[in-house]
Amino acid sequence: MIHYLINGNAPMLAAMGLLVAFAGTCLFLTKLSKYLPKDAGREFAHDGKLSAGKPRGAGIIFILVFTVAAVLFAPIGREMCIYLILVAAEMLTGYMDDVSDKPWGEYKKGLLDLIVAIVLAITFLNHNSSTIVLATLGIEIVIPPVLFGILTVILVWTSINVTNCADGVDGLSGTLTIITLMTVYIIDKIAGVPEDFSYLILLFVICILGYLWYNATPSRLMMGDAGSRAMGIFIAIAVLKTGSPLLYIPVAIVLILDGGLGLVKVALIRFCKIHILKNTRTPLHDHVRKVMGWSNTQTVFRFAIIQIVVSMATVYALM
Repeated sequence: MIHYLINGNAPMLAAMGLLVAFAGTCLFLTKLSKYLPKDAGREFAHDGKLSAGKPRGAGIIFILVFTVAAVLFAPIGREMCIYLILVAAEMLTGYMDDVSDKPWGEYKKGLLDLIVAIVLAITFLNHNSSTIVLATLGIEIVIPPVLFGILTVILVWTSINVTNCADGVDGLSGTLTIITLMTVYIIDKIAGVPEDFSYLILLFVICILGYLWYNATPSRLMMGDAGSRAMGIFIAIAVLKTGSPLLYIPVAIVLILDGGLGLVKVALIRFCKIHILKNTRTPLHDHVRKVMGWSNTQTVFRFAIIQIVVSMATVYALM
């Protein structure tokens, strides 16, 4: 297979894999987007009706391209193969929701995410230790496997859902995901994480870039849950592989705040009858556009700038 050659010190082939992934994403998005379901517009989102009629669910295309490119060009062992299957599973459940005439309920999607998160946690524990590193302090902490598994499930479920909720402005979630993953890539280089997964990060980023070619404002298509949910689980895997899961907070802080505050707000109202952030629209990208008057471009750039600043500070603290 091609990836054996890459593992045998053939950087040119690895570079070719990145180019093939980008070209494949662009080509298949161009040729196949007409077969995707059309968005009906989101009634409660700011300017949500502007998305009506655009192809939705493009995540199925760029995630499939990523998966094929990974099989062809990346050195994939048993662990990585399971991760690819789980990423594809999140993509498929998201796409099934995208094409459904009646959107899936929150509990149904949450349960499916929980099942995937449990499988991921078991897989990770079977191939890695339950020791975590407090990166900035250089302190190692051994966590009991059962507790580590529970915390991993929480991390994965959270990452999937906050990334999904942050998808609502042309180019926003894709751009933030790229910044987060490239931050993890740099951290991996500093920490000496094996090259096999680092290469998967680059492949994933390349495919998102191919999608963003068509999703920049004004967008021609949207990733839908097929893309956002797959991005969320991949971010979680990437952070877990650093050996410092707590790094998820700084490297994805904008995704967490943008998508996560809405989840917390709704959960507190629904289960505890506690009302918070009464004057704040969630996700935050709706608040800054509706209340503060930011344009879509300003929202993407300013949110990206905030994440870049936090990521640079995080990387510097680890050096």
